[in-house]
Amino acid sequence: MAVTDDRTFAGSIAEIYDRYLVPLIFDSYALDLTSRLVEANALDVLETAAGTGVLTRAIASRLPADARIVATDLNPMLDRARARQSQDGRIEWKQADALALPFENQSFDVVACQFGVMFFPEKVQGYREAWRVLKPGGRFHFNVWDRISENEFADTVTEALAAVFPHDPPRFLARTPHGYHDVECIRAELNAAGFSDLSVDAVDHRSKASSPHDPAIAYSQGTPLRREIEARDASSLRDATEKAAEALASRFGRRHREGRIRAFVITAIR
Repeated sequence: MAVTDDRTFAGSIAEIYDRYLVPLIFDSYALDLTSRLVEANALDVLETAAGTGVLTRAIASRLPADARIVATDLNPMLDRARARQSQDGRIEWKQADALALPFENQSFDVVACQFGVMFFPEKVQGYREAWRVLKPGGRFHFNVWDRISENEFADTVTEALAAVFPHDPPRFLARTPHGYHDVECIRAELNAAGFSDLSVDAVDHRSKASSPHDPAIAYSQGTPLRREIEARDASSLRDATEKAAEALASRFGRRHREGRIRAFVITAIR
């Protein structure tokens, strides 16, 4: 079966993503990246692949009044990010391709990207663009998920759906969000883009859900995994989500549901 476009989060997918997936796995890492920006005393910040704005909101809550934040994405989710953010003159929202940024050389103190580089079709080119727009000494902060087996809710949902579609299991989560975790490969691609001063931190958090249905809905309906399910059987989305919820309840219980999430946080200095 043909693979759908893993980069498109549109319509109800974006709404469910923002409602369920953001608090489930993204909030804690947004706070982590923001703390690194604050430590770097960044004033001119470019965010790429901003999505629905979880990192943008976290940055805006911590940076001073004279900061400038340019939040960019090619995805329609950027409209939702703009609508969710209260009026803030420090923030400019701009549709832009991270592989061809419409900014002058050496324009920013920091480039930040929250779980976006995995979706870059040409990662070295995306890294080159980050290097180009950074001022000398500027920092590129981004994070990527570790392998899916280290991210327990995502792994459980993927295995549950493989049982629903044994002859053609949907693999979006393993393929793309959790498919770019080779730290040595990331280092080599950053080096190829011009970065030589690099650090990588493995950061663990606990993903907490109020019911097994929350992560089941988050992953099955709030990501492009939904299109993979519907491509296999257009009527199966509800049943597939229920099977995922049952698997989550079996593994983690119906009360006090927590699962480990692990990401690598990378800092590259120009």
